[in-house]
Amino acid sequence: MSDIGFFFAKNQLGYDFYTDEGLKRLWDQSPLKYINNMKTPTLFIHSNEDYRCPLEQGMQLFTALKEKGVPARFCMFKGENHELSRSGKPLHREKRLKEITDWMDKYLAVK
Repeated sequence: MSDIGFFFAKNQLGYDFYTDEGLKRLWDQSPLKYINNMKTPTLFIHSNEDYRCPLEQGMQLFTALKEKGVPARFCMFKGENHELSRSGKPLHREKRLKEITDWMDKYLAVK
């Protein structure tokens, strides 16, 4: 689901996901299929007006990771869209960078 449109799978991926084969291929590309293998702490940065990458898809993976005990954080920016990192409000872009650097410091810092 996104603002790209109903034609995306057939046009860009080359298959119709309303067939058994299409549904299988779509599921094979879903991160949710591989949730039992995921262990990496994950930071989600999302905007509530991002229609390219719908909010509920990020929330599904975030919820699955939390249920599996994987460290995860979900940061949602109100009033922003898919362009947050490039043309978002300066305060939100600054907050986004702080979230990223704090996350990296926490999980990647050399001890």
